[in-house]
Amino acid sequence: MKFADIIGQEKVKKQLTKSVENKKLSHALMFLGSEGNGALALAIAFAQYINCENKTNGDSCGECPSCNKSSKYIHPDIHFSYPVIKKETKPPISLDYIKEWRKALTEDPYLSYIDWLNYMNFENKQANITIDECHSIIKTLSLKAFEGNYKVVIMWLPEFLGKNGNTLLKIIEEPSPNTLFIFVAYDRESILNTILSRTQIIPVPKLSVTDITNKLISGHNLTEDVANAIGLLTDGNYNEALRLMDSGDITHFESFAKWMRSCWNPDMVEVYNWVSDNADKGRENIKDFLLYALRLLRECALFGFGLQKISKVSEKENEFVFKFSKRLNGQNLPKLYEIINQAYYHIERNANPKILFFDLSLQVHQLIKN
Repeated sequence: MKFADIIGQEKVKKQLTKSVENKKLSHALMFLGSEGNGALALAIAFAQYINCENKTNGDSCGECPSCNKSSKYIHPDIHFSYPVIKKETKPPISLDYIKEWRKALTEDPYLSYIDWLNYMNFENKQANITIDECHSIIKTLSLKAFEGNYKVVIMWLPEFLGKNGNTLLKIIEEPSPNTLFIFVAYDRESILNTILSRTQIIPVPKLSVTDITNKLISGHNLTEDVANAIGLLTDGNYNEALRLMDSGDITHFESFAKWMRSCWNPDMVEVYNWVSDNADKGRENIKDFLLYALRLLRECALFGFGLQKISKVSEKENEFVFKFSKRLNGQNLPKLYEIINQAYYHIERNANPKILFFDLSLQVHQLIKN
């Protein structure tokens, strides 16, 4: 994977390439950000870059033998570590799942932890990075590099190390020459301070709406309106953008506007028809709709406080939010947010969608009418 294949993150790419050019590369890096921002993809591209035989214009060439192996995740000097689950009697290590890992990365280098569990058919079990994995890393790094400039370990989600991470402290602090640790993490609070203190932290920001929109247009042939609507919904998470793209109804705007008009009147026949039409769309789609409703309520709050300039709404949404925000105030807006949030909670726990939506509609009517 080349830097050119990664969405946005130009500032981070430049920082990484400059560290190599200026020979100021730390032996342990912590890519810290949020899910779906491309931090894992950046780590993979950086590992390919430092071992590339023909670097050009701040990127790997993508054609030399080293790049070819790196792009297939089979480079002998680039090692991966990630959470796994015990499925046999012996303690698990990452190499036990390397075929599945390569397949997952090939299909989606922006994958989430839940995606990884699904690839492995782990169901609801908790994955971990075990003490045996730590010993395996130490053994691997004790060997000489086979052919690359650097031996690289990319550890995805060190949050799952727990106290096992203390086993790695010495080799992180005093690695053999030309050895590089790259940690990719999303939750700083769950990482051992002893590991954090031994790494150079590289903040990886969320992707911008523009970055996600442009990628959806160029990579998935979406229209600008649809791509922008998805970009506004995803909070910088490209993985979530792909999920929304595949979920069917993307913007939910027309449905939400119709629902609010029905609740305002209220015409019970119209409310019933709306509930019947939307309760059968599937649980995941209903969850998406409720998340969309919560987002639009947040935008209404911004309009109510006169903060339209920092609001993120499409042209279609703008007029509706402007008018609907006038019906909301400091008392009914928090309550609306609360009951819709509760509805999401109950849908996750298999509540009957028709009953839930009808009851929710009556509550919405009382709040916006009063």
